[in-house]
Amino acid sequence: MEEAIKQIGERLKGLRDALDLSMQDLADTCGITLEKYEKIESGEVDITISNIMKIAKKYGVSADALMFAEEPKMHSYYVVRKGHGMSVERTKAYKYQSLTSGFQKRNADVFIVTVEPKPNAHKIYKNTHDGQEFNYILEGTMKLLVGDKTIILEEGDSIYFDSTKPHGMMAIGDKPARMLAMIMD
Repeated sequence: MEEAIKQIGERLKGLRDALDLSMQDLADTCGITLEKYEKIESGEVDITISNIMKIAKKYGVSADALMFAEEPKMHSYYVVRKGHGMSVERTKAYKYQSLTSGFQKRNADVFIVTVEPKPNAHKIYKNTHDGQEFNYILEGTMKLLVGDKTIILEEGDSIYFDSTKPHGMMAIGDKPARMLAMIMD
């Protein structure tokens, strides 16, 4: 997990160097402080998927290249077999498995997201990104915040929402929650 975070930071530094950008440029793109961005690039702090997508969109690179160091190659179809797919465990709480990473110029990013329970957590971190999002709960129970609404979702429940609204999630109970998450422009 820590190694994956460091590698993402290294790829961000490589992008910044290749495009002759400052750290402040990328911090501004993400809407975070320069100090926080410096920690992301050094691998001390994780970057959210939404910020990876903001950087990818603004600078014309694939989010896959930043997350997985792989460029999509397929343009007719892309198959992911059960238990496979590009995966990154970005924090102890979240694991993302991409189901679309190999398809070029796609209109959506689809992930299976595993959210580990945090028994003592009281605050849910919220983020925003362009587009819309669809979440379908595969296992467990999830507390989802969208704007000022709190929604409890259980296995088989789904939600579609405007992802420009601040949103965040947390597994409820003592078991991980798994969901299918689709992020569309």
